[in-house]
Amino acid sequence: MKYSILFLFLIVCCLSSCDDELDIPNPNQITNESFWQDGIDAVQGVNACYSTLHRPGFSRWQPMLYDLRSDVGTSNSPWSELANAISRFIQPNSNFGPVVDVYVDNYVGIFRANQVIANVPGIDMDETLKQRVLGEAYFFRAMHYYHLASLWGNVPLQLEPSTPADLPPNSPEAVVWAQVIEDLTLAAPNLPLRYSGADAGRITRGGALALLGKAYMQIGDYGAAAGALEFFFSGEGANVYQLTEDYSDNFQIFTENNAESVVEWWYADNPLEFTDQDTQTPNHNFGTSLAQFYAPPGIGFTDGEALRWPISEFEEERTLDDMRDPRLAATYLYNFTNEAGPDATQIYGASWTQRYGADNNRVFFRKFLNDHHKNEEGFRSTNNYRFIRFADVLLMYAECLNELGRTAEAYQYVDRVRARVNLPALSDVMPNLSQAEFLEQIKHERLLELTGEGHRFNDLKRWGDLGPQLADRDPAFNNFQIGKHELLPIPQSDLDINPNLTQNPNW
Repeated sequence: MKYSILFLFLIVCCLSSCDDELDIPNPNQITNESFWQDGIDAVQGVNACYSTLHRPGFSRWQPMLYDLRSDVGTSNSPWSELANAISRFIQPNSNFGPVVDVYVDNYVGIFRANQVIANVPGIDMDETLKQRVLGEAYFFRAMHYYHLASLWGNVPLQLEPSTPADLPPNSPEAVVWAQVIEDLTLAAPNLPLRYSGADAGRITRGGALALLGKAYMQIGDYGAAAGALEFFFSGEGANVYQLTEDYSDNFQIFTENNAESVVEWWYADNPLEFTDQDTQTPNHNFGTSLAQFYAPPGIGFTDGEALRWPISEFEEERTLDDMRDPRLAATYLYNFTNEAGPDATQIYGASWTQRYGADNNRVFFRKFLNDHHKNEEGFRSTNNYRFIRFADVLLMYAECLNELGRTAEAYQYVDRVRARVNLPALSDVMPNLSQAEFLEQIKHERLLELTGEGHRFNDLKRWGDLGPQLADRDPAFNNFQIGKHELLPIPQSDLDINPNLTQNPNW
């Protein structure tokens, strides 16, 4: 899929939603009427949904928003407006480009999904393929609204292909979440358990149900979340997913689409690419520039980096053979990634000391960088972004069971995550935790397993932990205002052209 889907011409992106100004149609112009004719068109249409994942708002700025607005990341970018907006809760301009890009690119994805949902049902084609294509489209619409609900909350809900004349009002955040759940519920039964060959990497039933579990958890419905996640443990997915033996396999190009990957965004190199967008054949962007913006000085732009406090959480753990938690070295680049010190710590082919001398305080996210196979970064990283891993699902399910009062049952799922990195079983070292104590341990486990993968902000929000009290870990939270900064501002450019839109509270 990495190349077969990415290099299909994105016909749907070219479809016009405006009325023709001429009475005589241009036979060379692609329109809704001329395009949606057969199963090939249906597949090409849904492929455009996958292409949205390469746009900069989605593949670069959105992961940075999730990481850097949480308490594990920060920005010391020389572009001060960027650092303020994505990390320090200072955004006087709600038209700031990178944040608006995230908002816009999610709606681009919704428009493309809506095109498929509106037009594919009328195509005479293989019914199984038709339902699969619709399942993929419903997943993508749900996924984009998942991000919009998480970051903006009260956003316009568009369920039909939009036109320039549309002026939709805000929908309450609860209504947006309800739509996410409805779409994923429609998607899941029509998606296969697995794909093979050129279709490997498409959205599966497990992907839809994992995201459904996340959506239910964000609205506090742990019973429904557990019900969705049972697919992985007692349902059809029980033998589909497993943890990789080596934790770092989840972040390297040589081990993509492995047995732990539930939802993965595929990236590829296009040597002709000179644009950051996905609508300019033949020079589409098929890669991601996230690594370029996260890589340390001398390699990348260093617009986003990690905070140092989680390192002490990793160091609280020791493996059964008295070694440090191996996830630490896979998660971060810093002066003691190798316990022998900065002279032994390798960073893009050189020691920390060689590169940075006595600068021993900065920490950089390592996941999704390319230092495991080359000594530089660029705008066209091919390292896939693993959005949901089976380890995440295990910890989600444990959290749900604990919230449902089934704490003793939840231990086994945490133990599976710890066993992969040779940590002692939680059931041995911390037996008989109360429900509240177990939740605190879940917070610790998710920090160690998932830091730098874009989940921390939603975790903090779900737990009710967002607030100025986090300033002890991240000074940026001194600027955090409860009732305001849980959500981003609706772009002023949208408010200016749509009188039915209102700004989010306190912006």
